[in-house]
Amino acid sequence: MNFQDKGLSRFAKVHACGNDFLIVEGECDRELAIKLCARNTGIGADGVEFLKWTGDREGRIRLLNADGSVAEISGNGTRCVAAWMAHRKNLQTGDFIALDTDAGRRDCRLVCVDGHKFEFAARMGLPVIADKEITLADGRKIMGVAVSTGNPHFVIFVEDESFEAYGRGWQDLGREICSHGDFRDETNVEFVRITDTNSIEIRIFERGVGPTTSSGTGTCATGAATIARRSGNPHLVVRAPGGEQQFDWAGGNTEMILTGPAELIAVGEAW
Repeated sequence: MNFQDKGLSRFAKVHACGNDFLIVEGECDRELAIKLCARNTGIGADGVEFLKWTGDREGRIRLLNADGSVAEISGNGTRCVAAWMAHRKNLQTGDFIALDTDAGRRDCRLVCVDGHKFEFAARMGLPVIADKEITLADGRKIMGVAVSTGNPHFVIFVEDESFEAYGRGWQDLGREICSHGDFRDETNVEFVRITDTNSIEIRIFERGVGPTTSSGTGTCATGAATIARRSGNPHLVVRAPGGEQQFDWAGGNTEMILTGPAELIAVGEAW
């Protein structure tokens, strides 16, 4: 899908639990990503996945956020690309897609397909988890869990159903923490409420995007933090405003598995 003809940018739009991405087959282009992601003057998306096919069921992807910044990986974005590739190749349940990202290779197994709706189980690598304390501009100290899932996350456990923490709304607090000086390349911020032994609920302030309905790596980060720090069930349902995903991790040096949906919305051309 080259987007050079007549100055047109060709794209596919796919979402995973409301976390929406544009897929462009071609070279990574910051200006194009910003233009296409604009909600009012462009197509609108949380980011652009630039895809190069490297085999019949293999590809290399680079992700740019809506603000044009580079992200190492998106779990939902990776799954959206897998859905697009499965659609292009007419893949069936049980087939695998391999995608190389800036955070390493991710293998995605097609669990089921129904028209333009797909579900994948993806291998998401090993998490790196560490307790971390940061100091806000007003001097208040915030305790959280720093988790790397190939990209950075800061996870805060909350009790309040509104996800308020330290007397502040989660969006306001998430914005400050995201750009905190302790995080060299900024960080994604997640707020977690444990609802029962089998499930958690989350809110997400995504680096380069802001509040978003879902995050695949955020699901992994919060799931891993819950299992490691709150003796959580190794099989968790993780609910975000956009929907739920299944997170499985046996701890230690075992690989995280993320299972969730991706749905093709549209294909088109933009000037």
